[in-house]
Amino acid sequence: MASTGKGASTKKSRPGRWRLQDAKARFSEVVREAQRRGPQRVTLHGKDAVVVVGADEFDRLQRPVSGRDIVEALAASPLAEVNFERLTVKSRVRDIDL
Repeated sequence: MASTGKGASTKKSRPGRWRLQDAKARFSEVVREAQRRGPQRVTLHGKDAVVVVGADEFDRLQRPVSGRDIVEALAASPLAEVNFERLTVKSRVRDIDL
């Protein structure tokens, strides 16, 4: 998706990767690509500098992980059908002064 533009080197960037000057000139396209195709990397001096992600993806990444997320991940695992023995330790509860 990223182009090298006029007068720039003919070396092509990989899809989802933009040189800073190209990202600045075509920011609307960078945003659209982040929404459609996922994270877009912006490079500075040939090294990754920032990643532009869609708001939905950012919100998903910022949400704290819950017990339900862990259960869903385990249920979706290829090992979901593996049975294992779970040990339960029962011990007396001690009274403490607070």
